[in-house]
Amino acid sequence: VQLQASGGGLVQAGGSLRLSCAASELTFSSYNMGWFRQAPGKERAFVGAISRSGGSTWFADSVKGRFTISRDNAKNTVYLQMNSLKPEDTAVYYCAAGLVPGLTDPSRYNYWGQGTLVTVSS
Repeated sequence: VQLQASGGGLVQAGGSLRLSCAASELTFSSYNMGWFRQAPGKERAFVGAISRSGGSTWFADSVKGRFTISRDNAKNTVYLQMNSLKPEDTAVYYCAAGLVPGLTDPSRYNYWGQGTLVTVSS
């Protein structure tokens, strides 16, 4: 199983980025997908999640209204659209696959991507 996250980079505050996470060797449509982030010196934190069908999404309060998650099961890919970025959004972002929807606990996810760095400058 491989989850390949991409799309990170350097962006100014107020800008936007879209992260992608492509899955392989995984029955993608059978898994709920989550996004997490880890800032330097901090624990990995829940950002958002999407159900298998894409019909339900969940978000951390800190990103609600700014971030959206979508998925394309035909392309085995999940996306994290990040708008109105703030310096405090700076972190390595990880995608994860799990069998239970809406989980915020990273230990409950089965598979992880390698992470992509997002840096938001002020």
